[in-house]
Amino acid sequence: MAKLALVTGGMGGIGTAICRALADDGHKVVTTEFKEAIPPEKWLAGQAADGYEFEAVTMDVSSFEEVEKASNEIKEKFGSPDVLVNNAGITRDGLLHKMTSDQWQAVLRTNLDSLFNVTRQFINEMRDKGWGRIVNIASINGQKGQFGQANYSAAKAGVHGFTMALAQESARKGITVNSVAPGYTATPMVTAMREDVIEKIVAQIPMGRLAEVNEIAAIVRFLCSDQAAFISGANIPINGAQFTSH
Repeated sequence: MAKLALVTGGMGGIGTAICRALADDGHKVVTTEFKEAIPPEKWLAGQAADGYEFEAVTMDVSSFEEVEKASNEIKEKFGSPDVLVNNAGITRDGLLHKMTSDQWQAVLRTNLDSLFNVTRQFINEMRDKGWGRIVNIASINGQKGQFGQANYSAAKAGVHGFTMALAQESARKGITVNSVAPGYTATPMVTAMREDVIEKIVAQIPMGRLAEVNEIAAIVRFLCSDQAAFISGANIPINGAQFTSH
């Protein structure tokens, strides 16, 4: 029987690649949408044209009450997910001395609070089943910080703190919890930047190129597999050697 995977924010560049990679591995994939740049119906139709039949549920991951409501819909329609990928995220960049409270709160609620809001809805069922895979999408900027992104860097650093704690709580229940920290990736948002801006970014990457979305998705796919059963509490950097740590 196919395992059920839930990918939050699955309609973006990295999210779409993750949805496809999990589907290629035999999962039934449900994703969430909320104020997406592309209409969900158009995204679903585009995926179906390529042979991918996904399901979508409206979920504001920043609100515990809205997530609870959406999670009940998911459970009623599809069951409780065996695999959860917390991918939803936003940016609201600005220098801290000019940053508004709304900019700070929006990023922390969407990028960090969402991990609690969503995971809390499904963790008990995973514990009861004695099997689960949780992958949280962090960022290189949560490891090294980034000028103009105090809110985003703080949230993404918190992602791995959450990951390590939950990994320890879940280890004896057959649930692995890991994070993946992409560097600069060739998503539509990034490739839409001016060429000179992209050149400056690439110049900072020792491999001399951006990551491909499928390279991110491949790691997520592996971490969600049976073969990754002894990997938990890890943070996997995918940044072309731009930032290394021990």
